[in-house]
This record gives sequence, C-alpha cells and structure tokens, in this order.
Amino acid sequence: MAAAHIHSTAVVDAAAQIDASVQIGPYAVIGPNVRIGAGTTVGAHCVIDGYTRIGQDNRIFQFASVGAPPQDKKYAGEATALVIGDRNTIREFCTINTGTAQDRGVTTVGDDNWIMAYVHIAHDCTVGHGTVLANNATLAGHVQIDDFAIIGGLTGIHQFTRVGAYVMAGFASHISQDVPPFMMVDGNPLAVRGLNAEGLRRRGFSSARVAVIKQMHRLLYRQGLTLAAARAAIAALPTEEAQQDVALMLNLLDASSRGIVR
Repeated sequence: MAAAHIHSTAVVDAAAQIDASVQIGPYAVIGPNVRIGAGTTVGAHCVIDGYTRIGQDNRIFQFASVGAPPQDKKYAGEATALVIGDRNTIREFCTINTGTAQDRGVTTVGDDNWIMAYVHIAHDCTVGHGTVLANNATLAGHVQIDDFAIIGGLTGIHQFTRVGAYVMAGFASHISQDVPPFMMVDGNPLAVRGLNAEGLRRRGFSSARVAVIKQMHRLLYRQGLTLAAARAAIAALPTEEAQQDVALMLNLLDASSRGIVR
C-alpha cells in the first residue's frame, strides 16, 4: 500500500489488499478481507468490509457502505462475498451487501455502471454492465438487472425479479414480475408502455434490429396471444441481424420464475 494515497485518518486493515494507486479519503474504514484494484478512489467516511473484491478505476463517493453483511435474518456469519467490476460510479450513501449461503453466496456488480445516491443493492443481486440505477432505487435480494437497463429513481424491485437488457423503468415503479428486454415500463401496478426506442437508438441499434424488436413487442403485448404462443412466434421470426436480440428475449422468457409483466 502507498501511504501517500491513504488519508491519515483512514483506518485500513493491514491485511487488506490495496493497489498502490488507490486513493482513500478521510475517515474511511477498510476491512481485512477487502481487495481494491488500481485507480479506484474511495471517498471520505466510506466503509468497505466483508469479503469484497473491487476492480479498477471505480469511483466510490463519500458515506457509501460496501460489503456489509446481508440484511437477511437467516444470515449466520457465513463468509459470503461481494464482487464489483471496473469503472463503476457509486454515489453517496449507497449500500451494497454481500451474498447469502442460501443462494450463490455472492453479490455481483459488473462494469461501467452508474449507481446514484441512496441506491440499495441487496444480497445475491446480479447487476450487469452499463446500467443506470437512479437515486433511491432499491433492489431486494436475488434481483437480476441485465446489461444497459435503466432503473428510475425511487423504484422498488421485488426479490427474485429480473429486469431484462435495455429496459427503461420509469420513476417510482413497482417491479414485482420479470421485465422482458427492450421494454419501457412504469407505474404501480407496473405496465409496459412500449419500447425503449430512445435507449436503443442511443446504443446504436440498426433500423433492422429495431424492426424485429418491434415485432417481438407486438407479439407479446398487442396481438392477444398466450405467452406460449407469443414465445413460439418470437422463436420463429425470420431474422439474421437481430438473432442476438431474439436470443435475449427467449432467454428471459424461458428462465422466468415469477412470470413477466403483461
């Protein structure tokens, strides 16, 4: 550890593995089982504990709590973990907990995520890459957020729920069923409002890919089909360029345990 990068008031356990380029601010507390990669900054008064591995070039702002034990009454002190990737921004007062022995035992946050103030990521959650979690978004245990999803402020997500890739969930939504990829949803009760067309445009989707995604939306939500019939029709769509998009949709439909919002 390079002492020049650690504020004199910070408490860093000697067993922690901290890259020499990491910067740790005033009054931060770093536990013994923490590993922090190159270029990461840890703000004032942060607490990073537990079996926590943090990658490179992350920005963790003041007062965040990262790697604390899960808020689960069944937790009995097992050595569960938190793994955070690279280039994430984690703003003030976020809480990200380790996993539980009843699930995978690890909470996972990928790369390039924008996690705004007061976000809670509970035990055993999986957050993909390139997501945006706006202020006060709350993920209960075992939630999965797929790549490039955007979760609006004050949104609550029920345990074991999955939000598909490229989804846009509006402000103060109540998400208690799985949300298929590419959709725009909001409300309480939650409803699909259409495609996340602007999000797809910003991600560089071609017109041919968007056309296929529109077909999937129509089959699921506009033609009165049963879910089984809609799934079969989606699988039969004649497309080459959008094959990966159809695969994303089928993966979520096939894996859903809570049912999808319809």
